[in-house]
Amino acid sequence: MNIILFSREHGRARQIDLRSPLFLAAAGSLALLVLGAAFAAGSLLGAHWAQSRPGRQIKSWSAELVHQREDLEAARQMLQEKVDVLATRVGQMNAHVIRLDALGKRLTEMAGLSKGEFHFDSAPPVGGVDAAGQPASMPILTDMLDHLSDQLADRERQLGALENLILTRELRREVYPQGRPVQSGFISSFFGERVDPFTGYTSFHPGVDFAGEAGGQVQSVATGIVTWSGDRNGYGNLVEINHGNGLVTRYGHNSQLLVRVGETVQKGQALALIGSTGHSTGPHVHFEVLRDGRPVDPMAFINQNATPLLSKSR
Repeated sequence: MNIILFSREHGRARQIDLRSPLFLAAAGSLALLVLGAAFAAGSLLGAHWAQSRPGRQIKSWSAELVHQREDLEAARQMLQEKVDVLATRVGQMNAHVIRLDALGKRLTEMAGLSKGEFHFDSAPPVGGVDAAGQPASMPILTDMLDHLSDQLADRERQLGALENLILTRELRREVYPQGRPVQSGFISSFFGERVDPFTGYTSFHPGVDFAGEAGGQVQSVATGIVTWSGDRNGYGNLVEINHGNGLVTRYGHNSQLLVRVGETVQKGQALALIGSTGHSTGPHVHFEVLRDGRPVDPMAFINQNATPLLSKSR
């Protein structure tokens, strides 16, 4: 194969034989030169990439790992904070439950309910049909805890109000005069108009008399504060107790007084010993009830099962 070259300058054509040894040698040299240059350039580029590219990549990976560690630590701290918050809420709710259990036990005892009727030491039996539900997530669980905590606080307030109501009822029962001032004996004179045993004239008797054995105990019919303990005209040795709400009781004709003014006495407590001091014809207790300073019939406060037996004692 030949290549013909035309020259404008000389106006002549030149012919190159591609199979000539000279051309082949020149072409081979040129090819070797190109290949060598390419190889050298590739080697230089490869060396440069080996020295610079992996270093930057490793540095980038290291920075990314550091960033991921920071994100992981932040997520862990956030999760721990949420767990701590939930643990605190659970502790608060557990305290609510303990208070409710104690309050429930007190109310059960105060109301006189059977111990088998309510069990505050164990959860009540419940049941239902199994159904697929939504898995609990952190926001849902937090809302559930908030709602349950509000319910517990509301129940505690309600039970507290009920306890106060029962306590008030019990207190009123304690301070309300009720019962007999003596353990044994009989009613010897009633409240109202009667014939005075000393003068023989009709007079008003402001109390009820209980005949009994001398030296027997005189008991308070309600809780209160002693406002008089001493001798009083006509009553002999008298004990007077203020029960609040305008109610006062008096116990007269005692042989000995066992309480002092200002002392708080309980229902059923011994106040004095039966005697016959003052205007009296024999051992008995003059029992008197005043409401807002005016005497009222003590029979409204005395056990109606008492057997009356009339006499002239006062």
